[in-house]
Amino acid sequence: MLSNLGITFLSIALLSSFFLIYFSFVELKFPNNKIPKKIFKFSFVQMILTLLSFFTLMVGYIFSDFSLINVYENSHTQEPLFYKISGTWGNHEGSLLLWVNILVIFSFLFLTLNKNQNKNFKIYTLIFQNFLIVAFLSFLISNSNPFSPVIPIPKEGIGLNPILQDPALAIHPPLLYVGFVGSSIYFSAALAALISKIDSKSLALTIKPWVSVSWFFQTLGILVGSIWAYYELGWGGYWFWDPVENSSLMPWFLMTALIHSVLVLERKIGLYSWVIVLSILTFTMSVVGTFLVRSGILNSVHTFAADPSRGLFILTFLILMVFSSLFIFFKYAPSENKNYRIFSKEFFILINNWFMIFFLAVVLIGTLYPVFLDTLFGTKISVGPPYYNFVLAPFIIPLLFLMTTGPKYKWISPDFRKFFDIILFLSFLVFLVIFFVIKENNLLINLTLLFSIYLLSQTIFDFYENLKIRKINVSRIASHFGFGLLIFFISINHILSLEVNFNAKLGEKKYFKNYAIEFVNLETSSVNNYKSVTGYFEILNKKNLTKQNLKPEIRIYNQPKTITYEASIKSSLFSDVYLTMSNISDSDIFNIKFQKKPFMNFIWLSVILIAFGGVIKFFERKKLK
Repeated sequence: MLSNLGITFLSIALLSSFFLIYFSFVELKFPNNKIPKKIFKFSFVQMILTLLSFFTLMVGYIFSDFSLINVYENSHTQEPLFYKISGTWGNHEGSLLLWVNILVIFSFLFLTLNKNQNKNFKIYTLIFQNFLIVAFLSFLISNSNPFSPVIPIPKEGIGLNPILQDPALAIHPPLLYVGFVGSSIYFSAALAALISKIDSKSLALTIKPWVSVSWFFQTLGILVGSIWAYYELGWGGYWFWDPVENSSLMPWFLMTALIHSVLVLERKIGLYSWVIVLSILTFTMSVVGTFLVRSGILNSVHTFAADPSRGLFILTFLILMVFSSLFIFFKYAPSENKNYRIFSKEFFILINNWFMIFFLAVVLIGTLYPVFLDTLFGTKISVGPPYYNFVLAPFIIPLLFLMTTGPKYKWISPDFRKFFDIILFLSFLVFLVIFFVIKENNLLINLTLLFSIYLLSQTIFDFYENLKIRKINVSRIASHFGFGLLIFFISINHILSLEVNFNAKLGEKKYFKNYAIEFVNLETSSVNNYKSVTGYFEILNKKNLTKQNLKPEIRIYNQPKTITYEASIKSSLFSDVYLTMSNISDSDIFNIKFQKKPFMNFIWLSVILIAFGGVIKFFERKKLK
């Protein structure tokens, strides 16, 4: 029943997409500037049908309908209702169905919200968007059907991966997908702008809110995923350079560059072609991320190992999309004769963009190099924090400098005197570092701290100055201040963190620096569909004589057979005490990892502030004239 119903909804939605493309091309022949109602109706029907298909799959999960192989492989009658619902998108087929739904919703919203925009521009955007919809719907129906039946119908399901049974990870994929798929709109709009030849200001004002929304959700999605990995995977930190973490970060760099470039384009200063290129690259990297995760070629806790044909389909689509986009760009891209004045605001924005491109290149190489090495030579390597810290960390300092100085300059008009004032101030700061701050500590970390403080202080000063004239750029101030806080607390976290690994038996006590760690008790119990082994530890801080009780846990799931290691975290305003344990095979010895992580809450709050600054851009939209 559900199998036939779901695939019917998807098939009719696919048919609606073809009708939309056909009627859109027909409408281009008419000179009027009004889009007919039938196009709106087809777009609405398309959206309703894809939503119905998604809710059909969700019903299958809620009522444990194991006639669907997707439900059978990813659900279980003993699972709580919340995880049954989140299981809808916690698998390959369901996640792609969610992807298509967001793609269609964005298409409909763009069509209905941009009422004053040029007709041909909207039509071409709709056409390109529906080409994407057709591709992904075809992929779903032919290769990744979430409604495939299973015969005979099993009485019980295999169950959702226990690692995915977590509130944070339930909302993590939808947030990221809004970010990923949101970039499809300005990808389609960029190509449409080339063909319809709309002016730079119209393009900027059209895509600006969509860039802001996708960037906002991408930032939140990355944050939620990072928090989940912190307490669920036992890694104990804010970022781990996991390959799939990287796949979400790469489009974020491009979105950040695009947000700033749109500001230049909005003022008709230039960067028209560059904004087009960034829009194409952003969605391309979103699809690359999808390919990396869905193909199963990455070694990560996040990946959905899949049939190779699925990865081949996405790779083929990616290649066709890139070459088609490049063909349209080189055929229709206008020539620009803009001279960017050195020491002007747009000059600093352009430099900021190239920093983002550099960060993207570093992360992309670090993510794909092990894959190519394994494919070509059969050599397996892992690229981790040492590579990224060595290559990226030094460039954070000039980025902080640009973020601090750039907003001080005017558009177009250069101001050399202001530049020399800044150099003088920086020289004074370096003097302070050399004589008062740096002793035997890491020079790079101290400089990073110094420049983050520089950014924070200047942002506060800008806020005060803008407050006097009652013209506050809330978006920039919030995002820049949040980024300054993030870098500051990451630096402090790096300096003050403590981590020790040791083996211990029940009853043993270990001493490390100011801490005494005692393995007090061990309890075993059965909870729902898993067996729990809980360790009880007493942590004594000998410096301030405070005691903390931590209870790390090992969970052995029955359905499916999986072992997870749950961290025990005592979180305070200024510091986290973090403990994980794992059993050494066939012994009564446990491996214990103890960490003290300062200012973790401030790191999370900094990212929220950054995201808040981005979403403000959505409400700064100006009307098209």
